Amino acid sequence: MNTTAAIHGLGEPSRWVCHWAHLIAARGAVLDVASGAGRHARFFASRGHPVTAIDRDAAALRTLADEPLITPVTADLESAPWPLPANAQFAAVIVTNYLHRPLFPRLIHSLGPGGVLVYETFAQGNETVGKPSNPAFLLAPGELLEVVRGRLRVVAFQDGFLAQPRPAYVQRICAILEADRSDDSAQAVPPPCYELAG
Repeated sequence: MNTTAAIHGLGEPSRWVCHWAHLIAARGAVLDVASGAGRHARFFASRGHPVTAIDRDAAALRTLADEPLITPVTADLESAPWPLPANAQFAAVIVTNYLHRPLFPRLIHSLGPGGVLVYETFAQGNETVGKPSNPAFLLAPGELLEVVRGRLRVVAFQDGFLAQPRPAYVQRICAILEADRSDDSAQAVPPPCYELAG
């Protein structure tokens, strides 16, 4: 068996992640959650971002050992304490093909002001076309919108069927933690401009 092929998280970065990368502050720190071998960690490091890549697969993380901008962190995100300092904040949090609902508050808490959440994973309906098929790993309709409601500004959201790179039902969101604009002095300040890539 080809060991490299067995390591998850190899291959091209998600088009969704790449599409919204321009919204992340230049050289801002990125958190890649359930990173595997770091397809997204490598992508952001190539753009000058320091990246913290968390995964429970130590073998996959070892493939990142020679990447100077990437800090691999081996951790079980589902049965162990959060592996980073409670006050650690990032310019972006990236999650793809992974769902552990109890982490949602922690992921949002990890965003610094102006921080970007880019999340993409499987949704209900995927059980009709392949794996995963367990409802625990499939987002309910509009679930990511509910997760960020009242907390982040939604820039883009999609929920439906994708034929490529393989048939799948997915849900994905790009949302931003805006600075507090509740005081009177903020009223005259125009809202931030989040340029939508074409």
